[in-house]
Amino acid sequence: MLHKLAVTASFCAATISLLAQNTTPTDTTGKDLNAVEIISTKADARTPMAFTNISKEQIEKINYGQDIPYILREVPSLVMTSDGGTGIGYTGLWLRGSDASRINVTINDIPLNDPESQQVFWVNLPDFASSTDDIQVQRGVGTSTNGVASFGGTIKMGTNKLETKPYLRLNNGFGSFNTLRNTVAFGTGLRSDRFLLEGRLSRIASDGYIDRATARLASYFLTGAYVGEKTTVKLTTFGGQERTYQSWYGTPASRLSGNRDSMLVFAGNNGLNEAQIQNLLNSGRTYNFYTYENQVDDYRQTHYQLHLTHIFNLRLTMNAALHYTKGLGFFEEFREDESFDRYGLVAPNDSLTSTDIIRRRWLDNHFYGGTFSVAYKKSKFDVTLGGAANQYIGDHFGELIWMQFAGDVAKDFNYYRGESTKNDGNLYARSNYRFADKFNLYVDVQGRMVQYITKGIDNDLRAYDVNDELFFFNPKAGLTFNRNKNEQAYFSVAVGNKEPNRNDYVDAPSGVTPRPESMIDFEGGYALTGEKINARINFYYMQYKDQLVLTGELNDVGAPLRMNVDNSFRRGIELEIAYRPIEKLLISGNATFSQNKIESFEELLYDYTNGFDIVRIQHSNTDIAFSPSVIAGGRAEYFIHKNISMSWLPRYVGRQYLDNTQNEFLSIDPYFVNDIAVRWSKITKRENKVAIQVLTNNAFNEMYSSNGYTFSYIFDQRITERFFYPQAGRFFLLSFQLEF
Repeated sequence: MLHKLAVTASFCAATISLLAQNTTPTDTTGKDLNAVEIISTKADARTPMAFTNISKEQIEKINYGQDIPYILREVPSLVMTSDGGTGIGYTGLWLRGSDASRINVTINDIPLNDPESQQVFWVNLPDFASSTDDIQVQRGVGTSTNGVASFGGTIKMGTNKLETKPYLRLNNGFGSFNTLRNTVAFGTGLRSDRFLLEGRLSRIASDGYIDRATARLASYFLTGAYVGEKTTVKLTTFGGQERTYQSWYGTPASRLSGNRDSMLVFAGNNGLNEAQIQNLLNSGRTYNFYTYENQVDDYRQTHYQLHLTHIFNLRLTMNAALHYTKGLGFFEEFREDESFDRYGLVAPNDSLTSTDIIRRRWLDNHFYGGTFSVAYKKSKFDVTLGGAANQYIGDHFGELIWMQFAGDVAKDFNYYRGESTKNDGNLYARSNYRFADKFNLYVDVQGRMVQYITKGIDNDLRAYDVNDELFFFNPKAGLTFNRNKNEQAYFSVAVGNKEPNRNDYVDAPSGVTPRPESMIDFEGGYALTGEKINARINFYYMQYKDQLVLTGELNDVGAPLRMNVDNSFRRGIELEIAYRPIEKLLISGNATFSQNKIESFEELLYDYTNGFDIVRIQHSNTDIAFSPSVIAGGRAEYFIHKNISMSWLPRYVGRQYLDNTQNEFLSIDPYFVNDIAVRWSKITKRENKVAIQVLTNNAFNEMYSSNGYTFSYIFDQRITERFFYPQAGRFFLLSFQLEF
């Protein structure tokens, strides 16, 4: 597989050399501080695909300290959720029904997804929106990028825009559930015509909507840059420390319905003790299974990025970067009456076979590598060559920090430990060619190599040993037609391939090896731009082979379980419109109507009636889990005064099935939620900026759940459990911004 990348690398090197030799030097006197911005993998007006750009100004208007998924609430085909119910703490998103493990996320073109789980844990970067200059969300396969493959979409965040003038920004806020936010940011501006420094410190605290779902979050951002005539060097570090009380267990359906008899049946099926039963009966919809005072997730993540941009001339530009991310943390939990052999321990005596324990389960990981891109542009032609090489090294281990009856246990005893290494390299070439004045041909090819090695003892004391090498070839091509400056049509076809994640390998049923998944993505659309109205319609058809779909179950750390299905597809229509009927009123909206189907799905049930048996149930032509057929949202913003605006932000999410059986009993009900925001802003005579904004979340107090899971088993009869994640009713967040 390495020789395939080597051939591609040789081609890239030869092309770079040819471009450099045939380029006439051009005067580049004068600084463009934004030349350092990473644009090599972004889509633009010539790219035949669906994408949304969010500017810094737009981010500021909707940034109340909630995580990035809530900043993206107006993106078409996007659904967000929050474990704690308020958008602070553990949050997540789906795009076109695809979960976060198949959405590629980068910061300045550096991968953010965890290489093993392929998830993005937004809680590790609290208030990152305050340091974000722009966000682009691509839907579908998207452009070639670094990191995990994009199956549902790509989120590209940029922080590399630099400000020439000094500034000091303060942003303080508070709100319901004892939410408190403090942010201070500064910039020195350009000093000695060459240097600048920018930074930010943030603190966010919230008690959460769900019982005890507290979040204590802190983060920082610091960047220093040297800006030359043709070369810019930038060193950036940012990170976050989160300590959140666990709320990933969810709320049982019986607790949401308030049916006491059903709750008692649930308690009996799941072995709840008297204290746990009383907690269930008396908690309401904010129920949290966990009551141990230190049932927390405690994790620190630190990022370092070194970026170099060199402008050879107006046609040829190079970007290169080195990066390193360190992650370390644990979650702690109390476990009652656990057997000694569950932890590989010998009981102190024959009469004492179990004990209460407190355990911590750790992650200790390192992720580092480099990226590059070279861009060459002429009037009708441009080409970008780029790639990356990254390595991830991670340890998973568990420790017992307290036992009621300790027995003979070494102080540094780990009841499980596993080590992982993942090597990931890719090379891509991307080109646009404008011909016949109105047509643009887009071609993008990528070769990607993945090697994943993980070995050890899992937390259930099962041994695992994985060594997988994969090579993927991902071609893309499309055509854009500009009828005039106001009308555009486009069509593209793209191939995507993606490796399984760690849980797919480690949690697979005995004898099952997860297969990589592949997809062909067809996209086509039409866009109209006018003085008062902008509109876009996009059609997509995503045909999958061996897609890894969610089963609806979670493992014991709250991660979703998946399985391969032979054939499945997603197809839909995305509609977007922005209309300004009068100067003071802007109306925008989007809607997605889709079908998301699995041709054939085999449901597995474990039968414990007489030992252990497996029951297999065949299903055909069913909806893919967590893939609503209707998603809609929008904004109506009215400027009451030149300094005062009011916005209404509605969003609707259709029915979501918790598994792939398309059983309405195992689904999340549709919901329609409305947020209302009021913003006052002013620039003073001394050019200071002041803004006060208030967000009323869920203004009409809709009682709804945005996420859930289910599992079933047989014990004499089929027993099905359903869990949901209720979201907060009406609550408020206020933000006060001041910039000098």
